[in-house]
Amino acid sequence: MRRILSTYRWVNQPLTSMLLGQIARADIPAVEIFCASVHFDYRSGEAIRDLASALSEHGLELHSLHSPTERDAISGHQTGMPISISDPERIRRIDAVDEVKRALEVAERIPFAYLVQHIGSGRQSADPRKLDAAFASLENLAIFAKHRGVTIAIENKADELSCPTSLHQFIQETHLQVKFCFDTGHAHIEGGVQAGLELMRDRVAMVHIHDNHGDKDEHLPPGEGTIDWKATCAQLAGAGEMPALVMELKEKGPGVPSVDEIRTAFDRLDEFVQGGAESE
Repeated sequence: MRRILSTYRWVNQPLTSMLLGQIARADIPAVEIFCASVHFDYRSGEAIRDLASALSEHGLELHSLHSPTERDAISGHQTGMPISISDPERIRRIDAVDEVKRALEVAERIPFAYLVQHIGSGRQSADPRKLDAAFASLENLAIFAKHRGVTIAIENKADELSCPTSLHQFIQETHLQVKFCFDTGHAHIEGGVQAGLELMRDRVAMVHIHDNHGDKDEHLPPGEGTIDWKATCAQLAGAGEMPALVMELKEKGPGVPSVDEIRTAFDRLDEFVQGGAESE
């Protein structure tokens, strides 16, 4: 199993060369970087050049970017204005699309395969107006991304608008040329991991790996919540080629989890993957 780590764990602090070096020394060869101005200012040419230099220095690959979810966050807080590509208000929707395009432009300097994209912000109902707005946005973004060698991967969330059932129906009806990023933690809260994965599996290009106890989005290491990881990994292995597995953990306190603890979480995930493959 190839190890890919989301920098979401450090989203409230700057993404430095020193931090990327720690990740590389933990035998993690690839990262997904979360686009947030406090963490990585995707709009800054200087920040992009610094990131390219740091990735090269430490031998790390940029596997994916997570699209920005808020703008103008202040240091230590993700409390900026929501960026929603499903906003029914046309001006706000176009503004959100333009912001996502700024993140996609990073690929002109640093190649990456996928942009993980939410179709809404917060917990939202499956309002037909929002789905129509999301379709218009994604149709535009998918073409813009393709020209830069990037595929849009829509992430399921624990709400009506973005749950696996809604996303499956949305793609069936629109035939958009996008993939899915299946989020295990979100699916565990909304309908269950196995049921959600069954609906989305044909288009799953990557998986966000994290655990919880079924009631809130805790972003725990696998095995520390109540997800059945052996069954989940067996289902992923049974889908043909195993999609990219991206560990997406959350900061629990100063220095927690540490890079060493994250490496241990990857070791545990390896065991789940091997056990799932053997059960197939």
